[in-house]
Amino acid sequence: MSKIVIALGGNALGNSANEQLTKAELAAKSIANLISDGHQVVIAHGNGPQVGKIRLAFEETSKTPEDTMPFPECTAMSQGYIGYHLQQAIDEELVARGLDDIPVVSMLTQVVVDPEDPAFANPTKPIGGYYSETEAQKLMAESDDSYVEDAGRGWRRVVPSPKPMDIYEKISLKTLVDAGQVVIACGGGGIPVIYQGSRYKGVDAVIDKDFAAAKMAALIDADVFIILTAVDHVFVNFGKENQQALENTSVADMKKYIAEDQFAPGSMLPKVEAAIDFAESKAGRRAIIASLEKASETLGGNSGTTVQM
Repeated sequence: MSKIVIALGGNALGNSANEQLTKAELAAKSIANLISDGHQVVIAHGNGPQVGKIRLAFEETSKTPEDTMPFPECTAMSQGYIGYHLQQAIDEELVARGLDDIPVVSMLTQVVVDPEDPAFANPTKPIGGYYSETEAQKLMAESDDSYVEDAGRGWRRVVPSPKPMDIYEKISLKTLVDAGQVVIACGGGGIPVIYQGSRYKGVDAVIDKDFAAAKMAALIDADVFIILTAVDHVFVNFGKENQQALENTSVADMKKYIAEDQFAPGSMLPKVEAAIDFAESKAGRRAIIASLEKASETLGGNSGTTVQM
């Protein structure tokens, strides 16, 4: 039996609440397959599309700037309703398989970041929906927000994305995991907090969920870290005639590919970097990047890109 942390992309959960219910059921089947095989599973999820919509909804209905919901609270909201959908879907799938004695729980998770992280001066994390360049230029002219072109799919708002340093609820997290529960944590990369005065305080940022999930995987001493995305493998020379799928690769090779600019920033690059972080955090650990539909095939090496020392 392996202890596995799964990072589930926010885009894999759809673009509406109704679509998310359907996508959560699909994710639950893949996750339940791993649990049925005897593995212990912890789930993190993204919230890029969802948190952007939550923030936009408050902006459009707020009468004054003071009424606009801060990003930490928006992330907390997204953790709540995405966790709720995943928790229900996974629980239903486990009950259907006769595994109703395995509890499923989602927890609000605060992730500690460094207030001096240079990311705060350079927003790069895409959130929310896609816009045309004309729409994005208009939105930027009307606010202090930044928008960038995102991998050929349109323009998206970007916010600071500091690196995770610690998980505030790590003791509670470890207690639940050690008790054999299926835990959904670090949703949306966690609620970013900094230590200020005598307390932790939320900050306007979004932590990359893959980095947060890798940190969580290291803290709970997971054996395997699986990043589920839209493709079966990581590719080099992506989209070119000499495109090549990577299957089993080393940390050293992946660092070489990063130096060659093989992976798109804001898309595959953070996934590869998070995989490297976990794989080199302790001997014997491995990270896998694979598609949601083939999650259960990854452990046998039948799908995905495996990264090891």
